[in-house]
Amino acid sequence: MPLNRTKPAVCAAPMLALAASAAIACAGCAAGDSRRGAHDGARDSGTPAASDGDTARFDAGVVLTPRDGAPPEPNWDAFFAEDPPPSYCGPAGGGGTPPPIPGGTPECPDDKNREGCPCEHVGETASCWPGLRVDRDRGICRDGTTTCMPYDEFYGRWGRCEGYVLPVDSETRGPEACNCFSQGTWAIDNLSPCFVEYSSGRTYAVSTFIDRSGTPSCPTSLSSTPPPRPEPGEPWSTNRLNVDCAGQFRLCYTIRAGSVEAPSASDCVVGQACTEAWYGEPGTEQELAPLPGWSSSDATCAERFEAIGGYGEMSVEGTSIECEPIDDMGAPYVFHRVGYCPSRCNETPTLPECADCMSGGSGTF
Repeated sequence: MPLNRTKPAVCAAPMLALAASAAIACAGCAAGDSRRGAHDGARDSGTPAASDGDTARFDAGVVLTPRDGAPPEPNWDAFFAEDPPPSYCGPAGGGGTPPPIPGGTPECPDDKNREGCPCEHVGETASCWPGLRVDRDRGICRDGTTTCMPYDEFYGRWGRCEGYVLPVDSETRGPEACNCFSQGTWAIDNLSPCFVEYSSGRTYAVSTFIDRSGTPSCPTSLSSTPPPRPEPGEPWSTNRLNVDCAGQFRLCYTIRAGSVEAPSASDCVVGQACTEAWYGEPGTEQELAPLPGWSSSDATCAERFEAIGGYGEMSVEGTSIECEPIDDMGAPYVFHRVGYCPSRCNETPTLPECADCMSGGSGTF
């Protein structure tokens, strides 16, 4: 049965920051979106205060009696979450370097610089952190600053921790929650599907591949009967990850038919490709295994996508190096969505519904 035609790629526009960094500019996208998941633990935000919510846990720190009357009394409203020494979940098969166990004592750990704890040089400043160690330097979370105050003739004590930012109590995913996978970039070089219409009149979807000219192309040899098969020996796309924590992650890009502005779990899947890796150096770009080629036998979904457009979901599931589950209440955590325009916008970009299709899109996470 001969093929009628192939329709290469209703393309997604470049998306950055835990979105896609695509070398494609043939269609526009709606802004990205994120979905929250579940995470346990006490949460608070901003400068701590006794009225900051019933989930907060308060700790007076170290109670000291000033000998010279100079140092401030420990702040009894200061929020210090009780967190254990760091756990460690290294790469599959072993290896890796466990995080160091903080020195000092439970009351005065070396890595916290807690108010009221000893310091050596009066007047010196240092970073301080009154939250969970697992949240530190992730998302919006930032250390504060403390000053070594006079205590006796030989030593000082750390003063109040000022200027730190803790997680937002009501958030469980994203930058405000300060979880693993709060910020970064998943750069995917090719986001384009290909649509193949057979003589029966039904349309099917298959992945493109990057040809020698650097252009997303439909498979060069297509079967006479559906479904089409991806280009032999060619992946769909290369990709790279730069994120704020180490861990074992499975990343998937799933194309669905539907609205990026109102996504639904019932939106059908046009195609999906996944890659899995141990990501070992937070804040460093790492090349991941290529996303493999894919094809779909669901003609109804492909035809719906062509008619109304759709979106690509970027999702992750795995375990952080500190043994935190990275998921959304047991399901993959969707951290970004990329919008696709209907295929008619490739052919007639002046249509009203195609007004933003060449403007690209952006999203941050």
